[in-house]
Amino acid sequence: MLELAANLGSGFVNCFEPLNLLALVLGIIVGLLVGVLPGLTLVMGVILVLPFTYKMDVTASIVLLTAMYVSGTYGGAFTSILFRIPGEPIHVPLLWDGYAMARAGQPSKALGWTLVAALVGGVLSWFIMVLLTKPVAAIALKFSTPEYFAIVMFGLASVIALGRGGLANAFISLSLGLLIASVGTDAIYGSYRFTLGLPLLADGIEFLVVMVGAYGVGEVLSRLERGFASKQVETKAGANTELPSLAEINSVKGMLIRSSLLGNIIGIVPGAGATIASFVSYGVESQFGRRKEQMGSGIAEGIVAPQSAATASVGGALIPLLALGLPGSGATAVILGAFMLHGVQPGPQVLITSADMVYTIFASLLLGVFLMCLLGYFAIKPLVRILDFPEAVVSAFVMILCFVGAMSIRGNLADLWLMIGFGFIGYLFERFRFPIAPLVLGVILGPIAEESFMNAMISFGNDWTVFFTRPIAGTIMAITMITLLLPVIASLREKRAARSAQRG
Repeated sequence: MLELAANLGSGFVNCFEPLNLLALVLGIIVGLLVGVLPGLTLVMGVILVLPFTYKMDVTASIVLLTAMYVSGTYGGAFTSILFRIPGEPIHVPLLWDGYAMARAGQPSKALGWTLVAALVGGVLSWFIMVLLTKPVAAIALKFSTPEYFAIVMFGLASVIALGRGGLANAFISLSLGLLIASVGTDAIYGSYRFTLGLPLLADGIEFLVVMVGAYGVGEVLSRLERGFASKQVETKAGANTELPSLAEINSVKGMLIRSSLLGNIIGIVPGAGATIASFVSYGVESQFGRRKEQMGSGIAEGIVAPQSAATASVGGALIPLLALGLPGSGATAVILGAFMLHGVQPGPQVLITSADMVYTIFASLLLGVFLMCLLGYFAIKPLVRILDFPEAVVSAFVMILCFVGAMSIRGNLADLWLMIGFGFIGYLFERFRFPIAPLVLGVILGPIAEESFMNAMISFGNDWTVFFTRPIAGTIMAITMITLLLPVIASLREKRAARSAQRG
């Protein structure tokens, strides 16, 4: 415990170095802006900033992106409560009670509840992250290549199972991502694969090109198809924050802690993320809460539950990222990409080889939560003014960032064309309800899974049963199979119930 305190103390000192402190402040501000701006999702915002971190120090880069991540889970609360426009899917459950409370003449109180929920959820999540990351990494140090392959497969399966648009669509998306990841030079044997004789493809397709194109350009193309038809929001003057009293906070303290813990647990599950944490937490309160009958009518529980869970999921998602090198959400998948851009592979060894960096990230997350709440208290008026910008202007700004990001990778014009191509793929995915997250995760985790699989085959004499006969690997593979089978079983039950209803 003394060693942990000493490492955290060193991390807090490092946070106040000029570059790290600047990255923290900028990350919080940009994350709030991304959260407030409807249509510019948190994952897209982190992706658009990622190329600008290429020349930065790795610690400052991760501090910047994690600060954006945590503040982005809070920023969209403003538009959800004031204008009934969720800046993020995370905040859809929040507006059910938040907007109702605002319409009842208490917008300031609703904003105050989100501030308290984000603060408590973020702080509690931070403590859990600090306490759990090292033990999880210590267990992971005992892993060999079969265990690493199994854990990556579990992450990929989780994304498939949670994919929007059905299991088949998610599987197709993931398969395409794995195919894209296989383009280039084989890491084990050095042979060319799917390069079509093009020298550019010999080095593979950069995952950043895929992410920026599929998310950024794809979203702009979707808006263009709709003719940038989103209505411009009429902003409200005098929107301030009114904090709830200690007595009011005390009346919901049990629910606040329960929702924060639930969000943290869901955040740890690879592929889940803040959106699922927000919906599940709201659903739990609707089913088992003390005032479950009043949920949706503008009560504090309907605001606190989704917001605290969403913010708490950040610390949970960072645990598998840092301890196992496995992203727990779409945003942490991008942060994993930032690590890899700087030549750092997160996992159990990173706590040994780069302890200063890890504990600086820990410290920055706690400071970021406090800074986020402080800025959120004072910055509501200027933040909501962003809603005055037309959607076409916002989309043009997004396209500029996409092009700058693509050119910053290798300085090659061909990357721009690849980005545009993946933009059309992202647009088609949205059009036909294919989830993009499995595609992106396949591109990022595909090479890791392949390398682990090939090394396991070399080490264990091409015995594929090693993934099932070793206790840890076998357990993880069994969980992976269950993760894949559960949505299939649920779908079969729904079809059976529908047929029974038709017969009745």
